[in-house]
Amino acid sequence: MKALGPIPSGYEAIGGVLGVGGKPVTHWVAQAGGETPLFLYSADLVRSRVAELRAALPEQVALHYAVKANPFGPLLSLMAGLVDGFDIASGGELERIRAAGLPLGKVSFAGPGKRDAELEAAIRAGVTLNLESAGEARRAIAIGDRLGTRPRLAIRVNPDFDLKGSGMKMGGGAKPFGVDAELVPALTREIVQSGAEWRGFHIFAGSQALDAEAIAEAQGQTLVLAARLASESAVALPHCNLGGGLGIPYFPGDAPLDLSLVGGRLGEQMQSLPDILRETEFCIELGRYLVGEAGVYIARIVDRKISHGEVFLVTDGGLHHQLAASGNFGTVVRRNYPSAIATRFVAPVEEEASIVGCLCTPLDKLADKGGFPIAQEGDLIAVFCAGAYGASASPAQFLGQGPAREMLV
Repeated sequence: MKALGPIPSGYEAIGGVLGVGGKPVTHWVAQAGGETPLFLYSADLVRSRVAELRAALPEQVALHYAVKANPFGPLLSLMAGLVDGFDIASGGELERIRAAGLPLGKVSFAGPGKRDAELEAAIRAGVTLNLESAGEARRAIAIGDRLGTRPRLAIRVNPDFDLKGSGMKMGGGAKPFGVDAELVPALTREIVQSGAEWRGFHIFAGSQALDAEAIAEAQGQTLVLAARLASESAVALPHCNLGGGLGIPYFPGDAPLDLSLVGGRLGEQMQSLPDILRETEFCIELGRYLVGEAGVYIARIVDRKISHGEVFLVTDGGLHHQLAASGNFGTVVRRNYPSAIATRFVAPVEEEASIVGCLCTPLDKLADKGGFPIAQEGDLIAVFCAGAYGASASPAQFLGQGPAREMLV
């Protein structure tokens, strides 16, 4: 029997059924007209996570939400009252922000390969562009000149270090992301001389790290690098995005991040900033850490079958909604996400079973030989840690299946 990942804190049983937002999941399925699959996002768990961060981080570090983690409209509206800004990675996400009625002046836009139409839309909207190359900087400046508008420009820096133990390394060595550190001072001066509004640096070393010491070390290196580049540029640094990197436990053996250590070390670093950073505004950019554990994916068992002695619980969901849980979103070795039989949430483990989806591919597996109560057709299954890189990061149209419904509860 293979281990399942740890179920996040904050979930409870209501009448023996998994509860989300103070109601059993069966209530929310009924609210959805009885339709499954369904993503449920807990507003209370999001608020709680933001409050934990505010308490741990130094007051002078603002909190930004990375929209790519989950761009669901009602969730963005909730975030508007909780965070200080938003970070986007496409023109499409800019339109999501606009549709939610959020203040565009608090938005920054990173990501390689921005098209001219995206640059123009961002400049018109007053969004800060985190530039990924000198070529992109010159295109943005030219578009601003044509529009008669001062573009708000920052440089995304490709640092000369990475975040140790991170799930995805976003800096260090050759990368499609950002401007190599040694090229930043000259480009900074070029941007300032162009008359554009200089907005500073965005330095993102890596993501999904659970090692608090490694995160604290990377944040310290980021501050040192920001000071050095600002000095070499001979230009004041108005703003510095310190990136993110804070991870959540998905797999067996994962332990929650020691947030107090991260916040405490960052507070110490903020108390001893060099003079050139004394007037700089700082932020930390988080997506997964804010919403990942607040989401759960619900699907219904439509068939229980036994093949060569193995039990398969076949659901109406699958990898087309939860690609990461299936192990097909950059995972080298497939391991089980936290999952459960939602309608038998407190029942003891009785058998080994695999939870699979409805797609005609052997890749469509949500839990591999995990320990579960005996479940039958009609029971609901739950896959946790579904609040980030779930619905919007999965191939919903694969085999014509279509998207799952989403609800903020």
